[in-house]
Amino acid sequence: MDPLPRAFYDRDTAIVARELLGKTLVHVVDGVARRGQIVETEAYLGPHDRASHSARGKTARNAVMFGPPGHAYVYFIYGMHFCLNFVTEREGHASAVLLRALAPVENLAGRTCGPGLLCRALGVDRRHNGLDLLGGELFVTEPAIREKITVVKRPRIGVDYAGAWAKRLLRFYLKGNPHVSKP
Repeated sequence: MDPLPRAFYDRDTAIVARELLGKTLVHVVDGVARRGQIVETEAYLGPHDRASHSARGKTARNAVMFGPPGHAYVYFIYGMHFCLNFVTEREGHASAVLLRALAPVENLAGRTCGPGLLCRALGVDRRHNGLDLLGGELFVTEPAIREKITVVKRPRIGVDYAGAWAKRLLRFYLKGNPHVSKP
């Protein structure tokens, strides 16, 4: 149950988003491991990506995105939901992968099909912002059994304000998985 190495996150964001699919996300809470298979992600490519939080520059909210790869970027939206992202590529580039859905594996209560529901089921909130994904609390591992997967590419959800960037095929999910937030 070793965390993925930092080098996994220090690569092209779209590749990381695709390759996270099928891997296991683990959050250890009070000694209990909550596990889910990552089944849906979205890539946010950096300041040039009009849908990315980094598109308007560095702020207190998005500062973690500008840091080193392999850290959690957690933010609050709509006054009610936390969203979990993984910082990717080199420090200063400000790109990340949003986790959109998990298939429950162990100790997850509630729905996990959507970024807010995923965070609620995992127990992830703003306290986890900036957490190193190579530590023992929140991390990604290879699954016990690696199954053959088919990846579907679609436009990201909820970024219509981003113009042409809204149509880019930067949302990835496992074909036929019932836990995907929106086919």
